[in-house]
Amino acid sequence: MAIIDHDAELARAGANVSGKLGQTLFLARRYPLGAVGALIVLLFIFTAVFANVIAPMDPTATNAKFSLAKPGSLYLLGADFMGRDMFSRIVHGARISLAVGAGATLLGGVLGVSIGLMSGYIGGWVDLATQRVMDIMQSLPLLVMALVMAASLGPSLENTIIAIAIPLVPSVARVVRSSTLSLREQPFVEAARAVGMGEARIAVRHVLPNTLAPLIVLATAQLGSAILTEASLSFLGLGIPEPYPSWGRMLSESAAEYVRTAPWLVIFPGVAISLTVFGTNLLGDALRDILDPRQRT
Repeated sequence: MAIIDHDAELARAGANVSGKLGQTLFLARRYPLGAVGALIVLLFIFTAVFANVIAPMDPTATNAKFSLAKPGSLYLLGADFMGRDMFSRIVHGARISLAVGAGATLLGGVLGVSIGLMSGYIGGWVDLATQRVMDIMQSLPLLVMALVMAASLGPSLENTIIAIAIPLVPSVARVVRSSTLSLREQPFVEAARAVGMGEARIAVRHVLPNTLAPLIVLATAQLGSAILTEASLSFLGLGIPEPYPSWGRMLSESAAEYVRTAPWLVIFPGVAISLTVFGTNLLGDALRDILDPRQRT
């Protein structure tokens, strides 16, 4: 019969961890890839918030004298064909990516939560009609639907957020609806009805909070998708217009003509996009394992 070291098992489960810092360090040790993803996301947010301090040079200022300058002491990551500092453009481009990613995720989440909660809680013909609309929207890939929306609305920061947010709605609505269908049959909902609480209040106050765990995981995945979609739209000329320093537009301006003569114009924006999306995906996987007991090992 195997001897179980109860103290070691309790320590492995984090039973002796106390304080916010201790809990954070315990989760970082248990989910190292998630910790790496969280650090990347925090670095991305820090760069976006303090872009003016990190890169004080104007990202839109041109200087023909230094056109296609190589990375060096004057231009840390080189200069583009208009003599604009690539380091400043990439740092300030983090603001655009954060604004579009967070804005599209938030807008799509609010719309998706509202639709999914209403569809799952009311049921009947409302649920049937709503889900058929969601089926139509979800039949198109995210990028294709975003392209259609962006082409219809026109290139601007606000329109890009809307164009990316709308395709995110069906996935959020489906997650909230599936959770609501099971939650509305729970005893605590019946108890709330028994004391005379209104249906709308039950849905918002009791059902909605219990759907937040999967939404947090979904939001991190959608944040990365939104950033990647914004870069794709800007690359195709339908995203963020000039003079905003968008990572995707940097690639579209340089990829075809300067990829051989000035590869830094393609490499550094591509690394910024890849690293940000990679970090959000790692963080989302870790949050899934932390918040869903069925995923824990």
